[in-house]
Amino acid sequence: MAESEPTTETETVAPEAEAAPEREVLGWLEFGEASRVLATSVLESGFVPDFVIAIARGGLLPAGALAYATGTKSCGSLNVEFYTDIETTLPEPIILPPMMDNTELIGRNILLVDDVADSGRTLALVVGLLERVGVIVRTATLYAKPRSVIEPDFYWKKTDRWIVFPWSAHPPVTV
Repeated sequence: MAESEPTTETETVAPEAEAAPEREVLGWLEFGEASRVLATSVLESGFVPDFVIAIARGGLLPAGALAYATGTKSCGSLNVEFYTDIETTLPEPIILPPMMDNTELIGRNILLVDDVADSGRTLALVVGLLERVGVIVRTATLYAKPRSVIEPDFYWKKTDRWIVFPWSAHPPVTV
């Protein structure tokens, strides 16, 4: 059938399927490609990170991928809790121990990485902490949402959907 021809078929959708929110599903292969595209954007901007810092847990895998792709050997992470379940958050993001030693970061270029800038509050909190230490910080996320209070300096894709990442698509393993 030619692209411009109308179709006579109709699709029947179950009522429960209509109620389910649309989801953005990221697969492992697409994650690899997205990481390379994001790393290219970072380096093409002229920003060369001395350190890549992940916002754990969601930013751990993207940060590792970006560190490899940008050739950055120094990595770290900061544990922040905000989401407690799907679309359920604490009133404010909180930093969990252990804390990073900031002395080596002063005056250095930091690429701060998370999986998504959803509300943006976690990213904004950590950017504020790092800037108070005296670092040059740029942010990178795989996804950015239009409602985020902070737009990442670098992001792969903008969406307003709930995102299913390959590393968190399944519940924790139980024995």
